Amino acid sequence: MKPALISASLVCMDFFNLQETLRLMEESAIEYLHVDIMDGEFVQNFALCPEFCESLRKHTSIPLDIHLMIKNPELKIHWFHPRPGEYISVHAESTPHIPRALAEIRRYGARPMIALNPGTPIHMLDYVLDDIDGVLVMTVNPGFSGQKMVPATLEKIAQVRAYLDERGRPDVDIQADGNVSFENAVKMRRAGANIFVGGTSSIFSQAGAIRDNIQTLRTALK
Repeated sequence: MKPALISASLVCMDFFNLQETLRLMEESAIEYLHVDIMDGEFVQNFALCPEFCESLRKHTSIPLDIHLMIKNPELKIHWFHPRPGEYISVHAESTPHIPRALAEIRRYGARPMIALNPGTPIHMLDYVLDDIDGVLVMTVNPGFSGQKMVPATLEKIAQVRAYLDERGRPDVDIQADGNVSFENAVKMRRAGANIFVGGTSSIFSQAGAIRDNIQTLRTALK
């Protein structure tokens, strides 16, 4: 089983404490910073922007994990100036030109990830297996934090892991995004996910301090 990695969902943080949050992320050895980009069209919400990504890079060395919830991302990848070591995820449902979007991410040296909504079939991966480094399995419908996990997505994670392994791609990461609580993270890990987007259900839960929440999540994922 691949090592468990944590990607902190910055859309869930207190933006007035950005500098302190980044310090805590670095001290806690968070592997990725998950940046949700929403355009109000592909999803019914707006969030963050390319300039925010550039600012983050100036203030932390933690790699970004940029989640593009936008229409026609292949036309907009250059806005984000992807860097080597960063993950950039694009939704299979967002464009008829998904191979072009993945190739554009790769051209910058970043790691392409394809995102699948809860109701999107796994066979969407059939013709992009050679183009991806990761699959983002949405365990909620995209657009808003604080939702409850769609139960069927646990089985979907397991099916994606089996699909990848059977086709000679055990190297491909599976990221779980949506209601990654301490309890759900254990189930997602058992199903085959290895990157976990921690938001209001775990890292930024008001039930505990950020540093303690991160440690609790790491313990759950062991």
